[in-house]
Amino acid sequence: MSQQEDAAVQGAGADHEGMSMLASDQAADGGLDHGGDELGGEVSDEASADTAEPEEGATPPPRVSVADLEQEGEIAADYIEGLLDVADLDGDIDMDVEGDRAVVSVVGATLNELVGRRGEVLEALQELTRLAVHQQTGNRTRMMLDVGGYRQRRRAELAEAGQDAAEEVRRTGQPKKLWPMNPFERKIVHDAVAAAGLRSESEGEEPERRVVVLPVG
Repeated sequence: MSQQEDAAVQGAGADHEGMSMLASDQAADGGLDHGGDELGGEVSDEASADTAEPEEGATPPPRVSVADLEQEGEIAADYIEGLLDVADLDGDIDMDVEGDRAVVSVVGATLNELVGRRGEVLEALQELTRLAVHQQTGNRTRMMLDVGGYRQRRRAELAEAGQDAAEEVRRTGQPKKLWPMNPFERKIVHDAVAAAGLRSESEGEEPERRVVVLPVG
């Protein structure tokens, strides 16, 4: 086990609070924030749903084979399973490949302590897991980690918020500024606004960066 992985497992402790503190501390110490770079200097991915925000202009990583993605999922699953074991948390781990990314989900239990406020702990755990995959494969990974279906629920909520904002802007003809979001959240809102036939952009600096929905014309 590498030094980074060993530190993560030791820091997790044997209780739920220890797991959350581990993820938050690693995110702060390693610069693993929602809008920061991830291993390769590009916008962090679920940090960015499927691609970076339109205005961010990040170049997507090269496509990899299904076999490579399955290997990434297996490495990630082993890493998460180890963290769950030392933290004495229950949960089954599912692996899948969606498009050009591996997806690892912790299911079968409510694990709110692994999600945190607005998904902050989940984002940090995802970055730690990506680091573990990178150390074994030598390649940047877009692996996505989910816990208890949080990301699916959050996508639905944000898509609805984007649609509602678009309807309001179409009705009033006035721009609407939404609340601060991380890149993952903003990407979903941008897509929902575009699907509604309007346009949007992001303004501000992290962590206060937010989507602004604009009227046509």
